[in-house]
This record gives sequence, C-alpha cells and structure tokens, in this order.
Amino acid sequence: MDPIRRLPDSDPPEDLRDHAMESLRYIRSAMERAGSFTTVSGWGQALLGATAIPAAWLASRQPTFDRWLLVWIADAVVAVAIATVAIGRKSEAAGLPLFSGPARKFLAGFSPPLVAGAILTVALWRAGLRQPVPGTWLVLYGAGVITGGAYSVRIVPVMGIAFFLLGAVTLFAPASLGDGLLCAGFGGLHILFGALIARQHGG
Repeated sequence: MDPIRRLPDSDPPEDLRDHAMESLRYIRSAMERAGSFTTVSGWGQALLGATAIPAAWLASRQPTFDRWLLVWIADAVVAVAIATVAIGRKSEAAGLPLFSGPARKFLAGFSPPLVAGAILTVALWRAGLRQPVPGTWLVLYGAGVITGGAYSVRIVPVMGIAFFLLGAVTLFAPASLGDGLLCAGFGGLHILFGALIARQHGG
C-alpha cells in the first residue's frame, strides 16, 4: 500500500479568504455595537452647533442677566430636542435600540455633570454672578462628554476634552468674551466634531 501522500501547501481560495474577512468584520462590528454607544449623530451635533451661533449673537445683545440666561436656556432646549431626534433616527437606521446598555451607560456618565451645571447656574444667578457661567457650562459639559464618551466611539471623549479645556480658559477670560467663547464651544466644536463623527461613523 502506498503511503499517504501529504497534500502540498496552498493558499486558501480567494473567495474563501474574502468570506472569512467579511465574517471577521461583521463580528468586530457587532462587538463594537454591543460594547459602545455608537449612535451619536454627527450631523445632529453639527445642526445643534449651528443653533448656538445665532443664540450667542442674540444673547450678547440682552440688557440683563435674566434675559441673557433665557436665550441660552432656550437654545439648550432646542439642542436637546435636535440631539434626541438625531440619535433616535441613527439608532433606527442601524437597527439598534435607543436605550441599549451602552446608551444607558453613556447617559449615566453624561448626566451628573450637567445636573451639577444646572445647580451651579441657579446658585450663580441668585448671586448675580454672570462672568463664571459660560466657563462653568463649558467645563461641566466637557466633563460629561468625557465620562459618557468612555462608552462611545473614541472621538467623543476627545470632543469632551476640547470643551473642558476651552471652559478652563473661559473661566479666566474677561466677561465680554463669554458669548464669543460659548459660540466657539457649543457652536464651533459641535460643528467640527459633528462633521468628523459623521464622516468616520456613518452620519
């Protein structure tokens, strides 16, 4: 009986290799979706950033602290509505539940600094201190994006760091620059990072 011949080594067929790579990409994508909040909408971020530009212009022309504050609160309400609708649409398009495990973790990390910002805003308003408000907002919003962004795609906490640093500068800047720096943050940074998120992570 002839000894069993060893088959010569050969590369796997091209179609088999392509199928294996496609399977690996699918598995990696599924693991990323399961482990991180991937439905942050880049175009939603850019749109809500665009609303901050006219808000900054309008706020800068208000004669009192109360009216100034109302302009920015109104813009924040609009921004929350835009972000909610945009994330909901991206989640639906991706076939993911809006309140998945990663989304709940994102909100758990994102919310406490925002609540702290609201409390400090009331305290500063009662004391009649307008100058620290813009920097406080930017620093605490940045902190929320950093902590919540730990459960999202990598660029989100980077955006949080940019907000945090801008807020730190704003806290020590003259009061006259407050609206311009808020526009640079809530307007410019949202538009910049929103465009990057849309390009890198599908809208």
